[in-house]
Amino acid sequence: MFTAVVGINWGDEGKGRMVDLLSENYKYVVRYQGGNNAGHTVVNERGKFVLNLLPSGILREGTVNVMGPGMVIDVEHLSGEVSRLREKGIHVSPEHLRISDRAVICMPYHKMLDCLEEDRLADRKFGSTRRGIAPVYADKYMKKVLRMTDLLHPETLRGKVEELLEWKNLTIAGGYKAEPVTVGETMAWLEQYGMPFAPYVCDTTALLSEAAGRGENVLFEAQLGALRDIDFGIFPYTSSSSTIAAYAPIGAGVPGLRLDESIGIMKAYSTCVGEGPFVCEMFGPEAEALRQAGGEYGAATGRPRRVGGFDIPASRYGTRMQGASCIALTKMDVLSYMEEIPVCVAYDVDGERTEEFPVGDRLERARPVYEKLPGWKCDISACRRFEDLPGNAQSYVLALERAVGCRVRYISVGAEREQYIER
Repeated sequence: MFTAVVGINWGDEGKGRMVDLLSENYKYVVRYQGGNNAGHTVVNERGKFVLNLLPSGILREGTVNVMGPGMVIDVEHLSGEVSRLREKGIHVSPEHLRISDRAVICMPYHKMLDCLEEDRLADRKFGSTRRGIAPVYADKYMKKVLRMTDLLHPETLRGKVEELLEWKNLTIAGGYKAEPVTVGETMAWLEQYGMPFAPYVCDTTALLSEAAGRGENVLFEAQLGALRDIDFGIFPYTSSSSTIAAYAPIGAGVPGLRLDESIGIMKAYSTCVGEGPFVCEMFGPEAEALRQAGGEYGAATGRPRRVGGFDIPASRYGTRMQGASCIALTKMDVLSYMEEIPVCVAYDVDGERTEEFPVGDRLERARPVYEKLPGWKCDISACRRFEDLPGNAQSYVLALERAVGCRVRYISVGAEREQYIER
């Protein structure tokens, strides 16, 4: 079984929580794109964990976790993430974690360039996490990067660093007028943070191909959501990689595999971190109440998330882009305080109502059309069957299911691993 767990909306939908839950039935868990610019929060019997780079299956013994060639890896951040897990008793070893030799290394100068450009843009900024993601992906497509395999060949590494910095300092010092980056400091960084991961580096294409040949189950884990995809998202306020399920086998290094299932994750309401159009956004006390109820602060940045009611046009579009075969609806319990629940059923664009998700300038001009559904005003965290939910909660789930055109299979009613309903 080859399954992708992907975001339907702007990210932060609860993918890590679902991967942690589903990984019980999968031998391999693979992150296939992105870097440490977003986070997956997982709560289980061992505590609360925030993972930025590591696959969420790392918290379950017996899984093999793979960081695929589609990723960009800040090894300094990875080092800290692994250390924090070990402090909590989580075992991380080369048997438990494998890193693709083709994955790109996100360097300190990529983070520097990210910050320099956001500062230059000032009020026109993209809302970057300032973790170097756009600069490193840009360099990848210019074929001017180091990959994890380079850590296995120290005899040629310094020469590659010298060539890269000769080119990169033209922009850093010549363009931004910042201090040039030196070979010495870069080599020291690679020695301190990169070399310890050399034993984890392998040909993950061969690893996963052999696993597939043996009939092993593989779970592909995405970062962010469909609306942050570089091609299909709210461009240019997107990530710099493909967050789409169809890209999973490619970013994992096994492009010949075909997915059996695409599980789309979406919240029972809407959240968004960063800049860009967010049509359903709510403001004032109503927004703050929802933000507080859901604990809506970015796992990677700590920034307060923008919040809104469930967005039908965006979610229907995201479901289509992800080719979702079923939906996992998360954070249903958060809405339990509401007498009535706001749902964005359509957009108003230049005085015309549309139920489709627009692109470009039309999306910038869109305004939400809200309707309200009755709330249930009671604690649902102990519910374990759909029939246990109050009638209005059941009706809410069925209304969203009809709206996006895809069956809701899982319903999260709390943060703990066992707090969910499977229909």
